Amino acid sequence: MIQISHQKELENLLTKHELEMFSRLKELIQKLNKISNLTRLIDGNDYWVSQVYDSVWPFFKDSNKLFENKKFIDIGSGCGFPGLAYAIIHPTSEVYLVDSSLKKTNALKQIVESMNLKNKIHIINDRIEKIGHNLEFRHKFDIGTARAVSSAPTVSEYLLPLLKINGLGLIFCGKWQETDHNKLKKAVTLLNGKINKIKFKQLPASKGERNVIFIKSKGNCPISYPRGIGKPSKYPLGN
Repeated sequence: MIQISHQKELENLLTKHELEMFSRLKELIQKLNKISNLTRLIDGNDYWVSQVYDSVWPFFKDSNKLFENKKFIDIGSGCGFPGLAYAIIHPTSEVYLVDSSLKKTNALKQIVESMNLKNKIHIINDRIEKIGHNLEFRHKFDIGTARAVSSAPTVSEYLLPLLKINGLGLIFCGKWQETDHNKLKKAVTLLNGKINKIKFKQLPASKGERNVIFIKSKGNCPISYPRGIGKPSKYPLGN
């Protein structure tokens, strides 16, 4: 079923059923990719390490899953990572997948319809700057994620307005340096949040360095955030 050079890392984390679900997801993405060109990471280690393993490892402590039965939102979901990956390993959580690309949200709808997931899953095609001010979503989530979306300060401005008090945001980054840390610290302070912890992993199969920055909401985010469309990315907080 899985033919990669670092199969054991995944088998140590995931059940047989979960691995089968990820294989099914792979087939669906490959099929849709011929029409929609969703991602180039669809074969071998590109899929199983750079997509699946990279999406799931932050949600484990040793072999024990963390963050079950939560209200979860993933922004910039693309073809479903890490949002659908979280859903597969947390079937009791309610999951919201957000992307501004209609092509991608249409593909996500087809994937979800075909996957027979146990979660209640919502797929939203909109700009995150607008969603952050919608009272249906503002301060409503236990967990928020963003992977390959933008810089950490920009992503923090997207995530913190969505989180409940003490909710956690996971920002997926490559290399992480002191200057990055200082900029993010300034940004989250303005947003009434804090840096909670950092998890580091050298990905298998020489797929590079991964840092996941956990940010935490200390209270309601000031109403002026997130700023208007394009401003968080053009003028990142913390600079």
